[in-house]
Amino acid sequence: MSAIVVKGLRKDYGELRAVDDVSFTIEHGEVFALLGPNGAGKTTTVEILEGHRARDGGSVSVLGMDPATGGRPYRERIGIVLQEAGFEDEFSAFELVRLYAGFYPHPRIPDEVIEQVGLKDKRDAKVHTLSGGQRRRLDLALGLVGRPELLFLDEPTTGFDPSARHKAWELIEALRATGTTILLTTHYMDEAQHLADRAAVLRRGRLVAIGSPDTLGGLQRDSVLSFRLPTGIALSDLPTLTGSAEVHGTAVRIHTGQATQDMHVLTEWALRRGLELTGLTLSRPTLEDVYLRLAAS
Repeated sequence: MSAIVVKGLRKDYGELRAVDDVSFTIEHGEVFALLGPNGAGKTTTVEILEGHRARDGGSVSVLGMDPATGGRPYRERIGIVLQEAGFEDEFSAFELVRLYAGFYPHPRIPDEVIEQVGLKDKRDAKVHTLSGGQRRRLDLALGLVGRPELLFLDEPTTGFDPSARHKAWELIEALRATGTTILLTTHYMDEAQHLADRAAVLRRGRLVAIGSPDTLGGLQRDSVLSFRLPTGIALSDLPTLTGSAEVHGTAVRIHTGQATQDMHVLTEWALRRGLELTGLTLSRPTLEDVYLRLAAS
């Protein structure tokens, strides 16, 4: 059985349908990114999966249990890193992690988790003295200390500097390597592209696309070959390519679904004629490009 199975999920707030017939599965050991603009239904969906909010329709199975009725046995198997968590300011980082460790049957060693998230130097610092980024690291430590089978990460690297973000990515990748299933929400598309095995995009409560970061929304169909026409060469002189061409002055853009083939044909043609294709590049739209298209359409 999959780690998470969602079928026809629905949630209403009065006349507003926040989640509308959403279905997806997440496999064990997978990193799955749930993406969408504010108000798309991400938070509501995740809260239902966590067992913090009741659904109005559909079915949900998480680790073989219904989060709505799983109780403590369910909560002991998951970890949650909220976008914002309230801490008692007079606790030290170690005291909080040790406290949370006591809620689980087989926790990690608190000091090991504190070092893992990069807070070793702040082990005994009071929470109120921590910076925003350090508090996010503490959030992460609290989510990890229970040794969860499934980890919910809600905007986990908000407030991190670039170095801290990459260290957090390494930690998430290490967790995946040990078989931990991770459901990630993030507004950083480079983060989703780097970490996620698959991603889903919500818009106005509905699921509009799902797939790997490299194929989401037909990403592979949109590769672009760009170059400048050599002097004395017209567009009609170019070899036959599978893609369609746009020309602006001497600048040519070929939109192609068979990038390798078209690149080979084009470069072989240029070499036979002793031509230099100035500015020759092959690019694919990033996950952010595709996400913006999906979120706006």
